Amino acid sequence: MTKHKQWIFAALTLTLAAAPFTAILIKEPGAVYANQNNHTSPTTGSTVPEEEALPAFGTTLLKVGSSGQDVYELQGRLKHLGFYAGAIDSQFGAKTKNAVTWFQWKFGMKADGVVGAKTKLKLYNATKAWKPTEPSTSTAKKNGGNGNAGASNAANTNTAELSSGNTMGLSENDLKIMANAVYGESRGEPFEGQVAVAAVILNRVKSPSFPNTPSGVIFQPGAFTAVADGQIYLEPNEQARKAVQQALNGWDPSGGCIYYFNPKTATSKWIWGRPQVKTIGQHIFCM
Repeated sequence: MTKHKQWIFAALTLTLAAAPFTAILIKEPGAVYANQNNHTSPTTGSTVPEEEALPAFGTTLLKVGSSGQDVYELQGRLKHLGFYAGAIDSQFGAKTKNAVTWFQWKFGMKADGVVGAKTKLKLYNATKAWKPTEPSTSTAKKNGGNGNAGASNAANTNTAELSSGNTMGLSENDLKIMANAVYGESRGEPFEGQVAVAAVILNRVKSPSFPNTPSGVIFQPGAFTAVADGQIYLEPNEQARKAVQQALNGWDPSGGCIYYFNPKTATSKWIWGRPQVKTIGQHIFCM
């Protein structure tokens, strides 16, 4: 009996000792277990995060003097958003730079007018619905060709009225941003004062000391309060548009001034040292 018990005990001991190996043998094929050592790198999907997406266009930096298909796409996308109103001519000139600067400022980027990867990506993400509608690069003309005729016919009456007195060759974008500036800077002023603000912008355009386009003048850093506080993007009323029209027609109530300020809100001591010409409403106009 003693030997029989010893054999039973030995069999149980052997069974218990072999149990772990038996468990390994009966694991389901392909199953992943918590205690399994796995040195394989985690599997990643093929989706690229939005911020790491490839830039739109090509990889070439675009700036004044650039030309070709990338500039064609740049102008088309900017026009789609309303920042550019010139011809899609594939030539990166002053009008294109002004449109780029405006776009960069609006989207919180460094407004330098140079189109690098970040600007391209931001523009691409903002214009995913854009499709080429103008003549291709090989046929695009500086005057816009027939491809721009539809846009000209579709221009609203206000833009057409502004353009009627445009003897400086300003773009529709320039004229619109002038109306925005007049409205943002002086909508509470008398009409004469609003015309004077528009005239100051034009006087700066003509001066060698300032940028040579209204957009360049208006978006020059620190030049206009309406740009700093965002009121530049308020929709101008009819009076602001008429003020721009009168300035374009040659009326300059400021007397040739290139500066103006509100004495109640001005914080710069420098502006008080400028030769003052006249006061219209709440603004003092000076040289």
